[in-house]
Amino acid sequence: MLADEGLLDLGDQQLEYRFIGARAATAPMIVMLHEGLGSAGQWGKFPDRLAEVTGCGIFAYSRAGYGASTPVLLPRPLTYMHEEGLQVLPRVLDAIGLKRGALLGHSDGASIAAIFAGGIADPRIEAISLVAPHFFTEDFGLREIARAKELYESGDLKPRLARWHTNVDVSFYGWNGAWLDPGFRSWDITEYLPRIRCAVQVVQGDADPYGSMRQVDMLAENCPAAEVVCLPRIGHAPQREAAEATLDAVSDFFARMLKLENFDRAESA
Repeated sequence: MLADEGLLDLGDQQLEYRFIGARAATAPMIVMLHEGLGSAGQWGKFPDRLAEVTGCGIFAYSRAGYGASTPVLLPRPLTYMHEEGLQVLPRVLDAIGLKRGALLGHSDGASIAAIFAGGIADPRIEAISLVAPHFFTEDFGLREIARAKELYESGDLKPRLARWHTNVDVSFYGWNGAWLDPGFRSWDITEYLPRIRCAVQVVQGDADPYGSMRQVDMLAENCPAAEVVCLPRIGHAPQREAAEATLDAVSDFFARMLKLENFDRAESA
């Protein structure tokens, strides 16, 4: 059995992780996929609260190049999210012994979850919740990413990220360099959306500087049964900016889709 935290050995890479709550043999598992500058630790207390409310096991890990996980070579390929969703994530699910459960992805992690769900159709994954996803690039989002580079190189972003990432330059430029590559303007994963067969939820702040409601509209067009949660005056990180509202939405969705018998959000709040 995996320890509560450590490094998951996939052979060619070791991935930092946190394991919270019930194990796969006794309850469904929710696997959490972090944002483009995130890590297992940067979810804060959200995984703990999600485990408490749902009774599910929670597995949060840092992808290669983030946190204390194996570093990656730069520049990252522009297909890095495809590789994570189609090649790495299936191996992670096998390595942790997942029997049944769901994915919760934020930003890049949400895009990876969508690629996985549409490209693999793994029957063990019964639901995905996508927080601030992106399915195609938007000019104003790319401008915000260029601004992040300025903040990293001349502001306080680098020391703030260095708290969480062993190789902070690799973490930052692996993400930022890919998104600002001219070739990335044509990045588009909408082809995977009609192929998603599990239950889908999207949680989107209407003040997100990285993605507009057009992203949500694209999901709704291709997945008509998708559940949409729009949070007014919330930006790119609903799980931090509106933690309780996001926890309510996500936990209720998973409770219904995973048929969690002991779920009682009102009692747990």
